[in-house]
Amino acid sequence: MTNTEGERLQKVLARAGVASRRAAEDMIGQGRVEVNGELILEQGRRVDPSRDVIHVDGTRIVVDESHVTVALNKPVGVVSTMSDPEGRRNLAEFTTQYKTRLFHVGRLDTATKGLILLTNDGELAYRLAHPSYGVQKTYLARINGRAPRGLVTRMKRGVELEDGLATADAVTIKEVGPNASIVEIVLHDGRNRIVRRMFDAVGYPVEELVRTQVGPIRLGELKSGGSRVIHGAELSALMTAAHL
Repeated sequence: MTNTEGERLQKVLARAGVASRRAAEDMIGQGRVEVNGELILEQGRRVDPSRDVIHVDGTRIVVDESHVTVALNKPVGVVSTMSDPEGRRNLAEFTTQYKTRLFHVGRLDTATKGLILLTNDGELAYRLAHPSYGVQKTYLARINGRAPRGLVTRMKRGVELEDGLATADAVTIKEVGPNASIVEIVLHDGRNRIVRRMFDAVGYPVEELVRTQVGPIRLGELKSGGSRVIHGAELSALMTAAHL
């Protein structure tokens, strides 16, 4: 890239919402900005935000507006596909406002509700879904029966399933009642129906399941069937979680 091509780095940082141009210049001068792995100290550096990889304080800064990533609160009864030959409700019904082809990141079974991400960024989708990148997913499960004290240890130690050992990264018992308990479970394993199968294996079937978080992205107050675009610092944090 010649000196006249692209945009000034401080302008790109300001447009991405990192800081004002003046503050962005200070960040560059302080050695806090990298472009394609190179530490940038000069103020006149020009970049192409659609190609260059920019980090500030180690966090990926996303400026490429051609990529769209969406958080959707999937209702119960909706299949995690963009079309369905059986005519069932699917994710496309809730994403018609986004004028690009979106791909769902992983799946939630039909009976599970909650957060599912969709994107047209193929590399991001791959990294979020592949367990080797360690992106954690958090679920709240209402299980049948009173959760015993040993449940946390057992789930974290690992549960043997028909397709191999499944291990929770974290387990927290939120509520305990005589007939049902609420348990939060965090794991990066993306196998089919993994949470339900783990609880089945230890004798506490799931009666209701909601995914509340993927990496740094939280379901929050997003209503059932609602969606929102992930951008700015939140998208940067998601990129960082996916090691981009």
